[in-house]
Amino acid sequence: MIKSLFTTDLYIKVKNNQFEAKCLSSSSRWESARPAKPFSTERLLVGTFSAAEPALKSLVKKVTPRGIIKKSPRVIIQPLEYLEGGLSEVEERVLKELALSAGAFKVVLHTGEELTDADASTLLDRK
Repeated sequence: MIKSLFTTDLYIKVKNNQFEAKCLSSSSRWESARPAKPFSTERLLVGTFSAAEPALKSLVKKVTPRGIIKKSPRVIIQPLEYLEGGLSEVEERVLKELALSAGAFKVVLHTGEELTDADASTLLDRK
């Protein structure tokens, strides 16, 4: 109960040069953002951090509910492409750093099947 006063839960999907995000704390729709300059490269989902960061920040701001108290997001971030062979430590860190730079105070990286809203909320509570 008190947690909901100060936090909001977001689910972010990362695709080739595109982010999709949804607020799990409210019944919102998926919103998407494409950066002005591409951030994906031939080998990496996020190859240009400086292009990805502002796009994700603006998307997080767009899907985070506004109110009197600024809520800090807890984020599940899920890469959906370039997963052959798994993610390297560097790729994991890039994704986590992107979410943190967008304002998240807790980041959970998820690789695997896309989650339902309930599964995503449960995963955020467990980790």
